[in-house]
Amino acid sequence: MRNVRRFAAVVGLLILTACAATATVAPPLSGAPGWIASAAETRPVGLGLPGGAQLADGVRFAGGVELVAAPASPLHSLSDLKLTGPDAFVSVTDAGDLIRGRLVFDRKGDLAGLAGLEHRRLTLLDGGPIMDKADGDAEGLAITRDGDLLISFERDHRIWNYGPADQPGTPRSVRIPDFAFTLNDGIEGLSTSPSGWRAAGESGGVWDCTPAVCVEISAPPAAPLVDSDYRVTGMDRDPSGDGFFVVQRSYTPPVDARARIRRMAPDGSLGPVLVELKLPGTTDNFEGVAAVRHGDGVRLYILSDDNSNEVQRTLLLAFDVVTRPARRS
Repeated sequence: MRNVRRFAAVVGLLILTACAATATVAPPLSGAPGWIASAAETRPVGLGLPGGAQLADGVRFAGGVELVAAPASPLHSLSDLKLTGPDAFVSVTDAGDLIRGRLVFDRKGDLAGLAGLEHRRLTLLDGGPIMDKADGDAEGLAITRDGDLLISFERDHRIWNYGPADQPGTPRSVRIPDFAFTLNDGIEGLSTSPSGWRAAGESGGVWDCTPAVCVEISAPPAAPLVDSDYRVTGMDRDPSGDGFFVVQRSYTPPVDARARIRRMAPDGSLGPVLVELKLPGTTDNFEGVAAVRHGDGVRLYILSDDNSNEVQRTLLLAFDVVTRPARRS
């Protein structure tokens, strides 16, 4: 993950033009062992000024929120999310915290807010809490079919299995690709796959892994991708088929930050752009994606990492993608 910090003026303008009343996030109904309630507010977010967001046919914007938290709150630097129920999600930060909460929908079923936010510190292999950034730079997560929580880290490149997502414990190491990732360009995309889990490197490369081996699906390029390239920063399995959905990020100094959502085929190839976010519309450092069945297709949630930077935002946007034709009456 590379910090995208130099588009402050434009992002500040978008914040001013998108200001709306904030709503206090409702606390958890009951505390669970190890989880700590997290205070925050949300405000509604649209797609911004015309000429920014581009949506393919069959894609609909389904609401968005900005998560607003105090500077010292653990609710910053959220780098991925996955859903654990119809309205429940879990997220991870690149500071070494695990976050969970509930999605709030309006009468139309669109995303309208968040509730029940809680956090807990991730632990090391010996059960002690992660203390250093080098140990806690979590970038991707996946929920296995058994309900276990897989988290990928960079700097110290690894994937750890923390056990049940609702009550994670001491982690254990699982298989990672046999590839020399650079310090800050690790496994950003992580998802379950038919046989285990799929990993995507930020600078290129896709692998399918099992407990025994990781098989290269798409080779990393000879020259690593750079910030201005569209690089995979989040991935989730397509619940309606055999492929995956990915979010890609591009950043060209000083202000051009963009994001795309695309399908990834089982062979690692990428399909047409489904959603593109760029100025003068709503955009930021999008790094997480979650895909769930919804109506005649799939609902996608994408999450931005604010880098704990006051001029960036933590945004959660929803998009509905129709994957099956509507039934004729």
